Amino acid sequence: MMKTPNDGFYTALGTPLDKNGNVITASLKRQVEQQINAGCAGLLVLGSMGMQSCVKTDQCVCAVQAAAEANRGVKPLFAGVMDNSIERVLDRIDALKSFPLDGVVLTTPFYFTCDAASLVRFFTRVADRSAFPVYMYDLPGVTKQKITFDIVKQVSQHENIRGIKTGDLTLARQITYYGETKESFKVLFSGLDVFDAANAFGIRRNLDGMFACCPHTAQKTFQAFANNNIAEGTKYLTQILNLRDTMFKYDIFPAFTVTMNLLGCDGAHAPDYEGEVSEEGVRVLTDLMRTMGEI
Repeated sequence: MMKTPNDGFYTALGTPLDKNGNVITASLKRQVEQQINAGCAGLLVLGSMGMQSCVKTDQCVCAVQAAAEANRGVKPLFAGVMDNSIERVLDRIDALKSFPLDGVVLTTPFYFTCDAASLVRFFTRVADRSAFPVYMYDLPGVTKQKITFDIVKQVSQHENIRGIKTGDLTLARQITYYGETKESFKVLFSGLDVFDAANAFGIRRNLDGMFACCPHTAQKTFQAFANNNIAEGTKYLTQILNLRDTMFKYDIFPAFTVTMNLLGCDGAHAPDYEGEVSEEGVRVLTDLMRTMGEI
């Protein structure tokens, strides 16, 4: 039986690759085990931090297989299937049909622009034929197309469209409180900078790739939120934000590789055209990870 998302933190996993662009399965499995041990509420493989758009097609399948094997059905597991047409998305979904997924996640098409009616057709027609529940992914900074509340109201009535990943707090509040979507439609909120504010609004399913490189701090953050200790949760969340902002100084994906390698998750967690972090940057990130108690 497919699992319904519960409250807590959902980790967008990194995808560790070798020099030939193949998934290092042992590294990915270690990452999954770290997240389960930290008490994550669920896992997303091949999201933005997992570089789905950069991973070879056959290796996308390998990544999902490795994550599913390590997860063993313990946590809700979702997979990114983003692409630029209904049929291309369905090809990706069909390749994953043998795995125990609780949902697939897809952005709007990101090559051509679409009007609202086209986006409604895109999501509903994928959902008509998808073997898994569909979760929309609102990522306008990348796709250049916003999933609006009007679009959500229409597509959320589809029985196989179960939720949305969005960093838009206004949209998350509209879905949560306006009562114009079906009760089973869930928000996975991805606005890392305002997770504490979202929690105060009762939005308590939070998804981000930063949890992959700081599982212990994520655990402390959301234990505090669960105990309604917003001040303590905000303190730990600020540590995660400080790590993220430091990583941006050295280019986010190469820095993510450094932090994941420090956790014992080998491989490149960055697109193959990225450079490497300087020795100084490695020292700064190592010291920060140590101060946070991650290593």
